[in-house]
Amino acid sequence: MTMRVLAAMSGGVDSAVAAARAVEAGYDVTGVHLALSAKPGTLRTGSRGCCTIEDSHDARRAADVLGIPFYIWDFAERFTEDVIEDFVAEYAAGRTPNPCLRCNEKIKFAALLDKAIALGFDAVATGHYARLAQIDGRPELRRSADAGKDQSYVLASLTPEQLSHAMFPLGGSTKTAVRAEAETRGLSVANKPDSHDICFIPDGDTRKFLRNKLGAQPGELVDDETGEVLGGHEGVHGFTIGQRHGLGLERPAPDGRPRYVLSLEPVSGTVRVGSRERLQVTELVGDRMIWPSGVPLDGPVECVVQVRAHGGIAGAVAQLRGEQLVVSLREPLGGVAPGQGLVLYRQDAAAGDLVLGAATITRTR
Repeated sequence: MTMRVLAAMSGGVDSAVAAARAVEAGYDVTGVHLALSAKPGTLRTGSRGCCTIEDSHDARRAADVLGIPFYIWDFAERFTEDVIEDFVAEYAAGRTPNPCLRCNEKIKFAALLDKAIALGFDAVATGHYARLAQIDGRPELRRSADAGKDQSYVLASLTPEQLSHAMFPLGGSTKTAVRAEAETRGLSVANKPDSHDICFIPDGDTRKFLRNKLGAQPGELVDDETGEVLGGHEGVHGFTIGQRHGLGLERPAPDGRPRYVLSLEPVSGTVRVGSRERLQVTELVGDRMIWPSGVPLDGPVECVVQVRAHGGIAGAVAQLRGEQLVVSLREPLGGVAPGQGLVLYRQDAAAGDLVLGAATITRTR
């Protein structure tokens, strides 16, 4: 019996080519576009935003070229609850979330996959750049062949069960090759710009978005070393740890050097700032651990940790201590905030780095 695959089609080049490869592999493919905005815009603004009416039309045109059925599913309410409201709540609590990681976990591989399985599909295919294999009946999630486009970080929150029903047809390809293939296949999205920033904040102004959601919550900017008040602000949600620009300092620090956000205290409204040196951390503690291959850490493990979708990588030793994951860094990292995801990798030059596990950072040292 032919495997039935639901291809998630965003309207971009990656998901279109992923769907095309699934068709070419002989699967019974159906395309679906997720309507994630309750009030979608008509047109995109360059590389900003997604889920516009233009995107849904681009997805439909790609499905027509491939000759596959195509549907639009309304997930706007679920996206608002699980991604947008979570994003706002995390910032209000002084944490820095990654909405793409949450979207993959809650929408594309929970809500979408659940509905796909209920309708009789065997797998969901997406245009993510990551490699997936089944080894001894267990899924293994690895970095993509294109290091610059690798998206294994934002997929590391997926469970073994979810990965067993996932397909990433682009994992072994480069972005350049994917665009060339789209051109050859006659897909009109071949040269469409990639989406950047946060999809539900198309103008890129996160501070304004949060201010509109949370209102003004005045507080003070305090020098972490001296305790001196250096200025005021309208809410801790307007800052992220590691931020340097736009702090609104009323006067320079005594030593005249740049200041960075070191910590956020939502209850008191205090934003502590200090030197770049005081920003460095050597230990991460996380909870909500997920093991994509179904194998938790067994004792201290030498690995590589990544704390941002692009960058924030360091050698480390990771181990479980009760209900927490403790990661000791071989070299310090800066700009690491509670709420960010940490992903552990085992380096393997031959087969591509393997994702060992993921967690949500609760504190740093």
